Amino acid sequence: MTSLEKREPIWTKTFISLFCTNLSVFSVFYGLVTTLPLYALESLNRTDKDAGLLMTIFLLSAIVVRPFTGKILDIYGKRKMLWISLVLYLICTILYAVVKPFSGLLLLRFIQGIWFSIATTAGGSLAADNVPMSRRGAGLGYFTMSTNLAVVLGPILSLLIVQTFSFNALFIVMSLLMVVGTSLSLTIQSDKKFEKSISSKRAFSIHDLFEKKSVPIALLSSLISFSYASVLSFLSIYAQQKHMLHLATVFYLVYASAMLLTRPYTGRWFDEKGPKFVIIPGFISFCGGLILLAFINSSYLFLLSGILIGFGYGALVPSLQTLSVQATSPERSGYATATFFTLFDIGIAAGSYILGLIAVHFGYQNVYVLSGLIVLIILVLYLVAEKKKSLVHNTVSAKDM
Repeated sequence: MTSLEKREPIWTKTFISLFCTNLSVFSVFYGLVTTLPLYALESLNRTDKDAGLLMTIFLLSAIVVRPFTGKILDIYGKRKMLWISLVLYLICTILYAVVKPFSGLLLLRFIQGIWFSIATTAGGSLAADNVPMSRRGAGLGYFTMSTNLAVVLGPILSLLIVQTFSFNALFIVMSLLMVVGTSLSLTIQSDKKFEKSISSKRAFSIHDLFEKKSVPIALLSSLISFSYASVLSFLSIYAQQKHMLHLATVFYLVYASAMLLTRPYTGRWFDEKGPKFVIIPGFISFCGGLILLAFINSSYLFLLSGILIGFGYGALVPSLQTLSVQATSPERSGYATATFFTLFDIGIAAGSYILGLIAVHFGYQNVYVLSGLIVLIILVLYLVAEKKKSLVHNTVSAKDM
């Protein structure tokens, strides 16, 4: 029976549909994150502060909704909520070509963030249901690759369209991409083994929303994402100021390549040697990449910073997520994951807004210097915590002897 289970396929029709749907959703997300700041500055004549607000308002709605998403899926059903959220996410994408006032654009971003949160949670949950139990780790690892690929596809595609055609052309292509993803979702079938009857219980407590044992690691991740917001929200504007906008697509390519190529090795090091053997080099690389980005004076340094940031970010985030799950019992892993990403999104939202304010008064170079210093401070705090943990462990071991 074990050998039969191992041969059960992961890449079923349903799994491929979920993979492509998730790729579409995140490609649109990363594509708009990259280009909407340019749209706000060039087409709407807004400030750098307003450009950062576009990211903040989107994540704000996602943050508010995400803790409740599990309950929503239980009440209304996973597939039903996936379909509904994808259709409304598509409608929001289409409306970018129509909504011109900046206040209307902010409202649109807020509404789209709600459906993004529900769609991504429902899609991930269905993916877990539809991979074989004996191969769930590998299956969900493959599913996560759709998000990693979107980090490359979204920014490269959107920047090429904007530079070659127009922002309206961008919104049309992003909408067509979502039409494909939404259409594929209609072929998704729920695994009967995991399908539950729709719950009528709608009450919930704070215990249903957060896992307190995971909060310390999640707070650490929020500081990482705060610094990462400088890359996510402002890289295209900074590259334009440095007359390197034509290299922004290559930056995302080397950044994502560094993240994808090193992730299998960092995962193995984490398991075999321990978290600090991955997390400490990740901190150093991420910090070095941000500082280098602040002082780029050539295309070579620009792309080198992308490699360092890609490795550092790719090493840190999965490691911290794993630690947050390990901090609690297996049955609370879902709550730990929700806690991690809620605080992670808060960090990005706060970073997009606060760093945008700093950019207005002090420039983007100082934004990247500050972001690098924050990562360095977190590294010091992590090393101090590790030292205390080691001392406590040694003291306990000595007493046992």
